[in-house]
Amino acid sequence: MSEVMIDAADGGRFSAYVAEPTVTSAGRLAGGLVVIQEIFGVNAVMRELCDWYASQGFLAVCPDLFWRQQPGVQLTDKTEAEWNQAFALMNGMDQDKAVEDLKAALAWVRGQEGCTGKAGSVGYCLGGRLAFMMATRSDADANVGYYGVGLEGLLGEAGKIAKPLLLHIAENDKFSSPDKRDALLAGVKGNKWVTAKVYPGMDHAFARPGGEHYDRDAADEANRLTVEFFRTHLG
Repeated sequence: MSEVMIDAADGGRFSAYVAEPTVTSAGRLAGGLVVIQEIFGVNAVMRELCDWYASQGFLAVCPDLFWRQQPGVQLTDKTEAEWNQAFALMNGMDQDKAVEDLKAALAWVRGQEGCTGKAGSVGYCLGGRLAFMMATRSDADANVGYYGVGLEGLLGEAGKIAKPLLLHIAENDKFSSPDKRDALLAGVKGNKWVTAKVYPGMDHAFARPGGEHYDRDAADEANRLTVEFFRTHLG
């Protein structure tokens, strides 16, 4: 585990947490993953996720997407003050520039000696939205979004998806509504590249360990499918 600096396309540099694969055999290259943060920054949860993906054989990098506002943000979901700060940072983010930063991180991980050259993205919450945008705006080899926010508003870009995309959707997501969920499902139904799985009874962030709505069974299922998906498309 380490931290690196990556050059942004529009100038400046941002930090990223890196976890190297631990289960690849000697001399075997790994697929790369850009792990996209929630609204809490590159905190302990995101670093642990990177470590877990590394344990599954991937070279994982989690870039700091709040660096233009406040570098090094590490919040939790435990206090109202942190939630308020997290929402302020999310609302202050230029998501178009965030995608450009993610593309820079994608190029960085592809260029590492231990990477196969294939790389994808996986994001959570805000990151789930950005993973969808990576599917429509980047050449990532595969993308996964966990309970992305406001995806129904991005359906106008769905026709640009030309690589596999897996969406994990919480049936009872408190940051969405049944109408928005159904609109998303209808909007991607005919796209051969998109797989959308709904988790019955689950709320937002059901896969965040220690979170209010964490559900071990649903999280384990989603994580299993994600690893299988990336092993298939980044192998």
